[in-house]
Amino acid sequence: MPTDLIKTLTYLSLHLTIGFSVAYVMTGSVALAGGIAIVEPCINAVAFFFHEKAWKRVGAGRKLLAA
Repeated sequence: MPTDLIKTLTYLSLHLTIGFSVAYVMTGSVALAGGIAIVEPCINAVAFFFHEKAWKRVGAGRKLLAA
């Protein structure tokens, strides 16, 4: 499994746990906290994956310029 994908999945797990905990403390509702915890971190995980890909391209471009 590619490192970017592993990092994305571990980040997603962490974010889901934190998102659920914060939403539950704020709302007192398991259902509402669960909904918030699923939607928001999943969107962020996808964004993070592409963010990492973009930074890899920047790094590769810098290596080409330096050579």
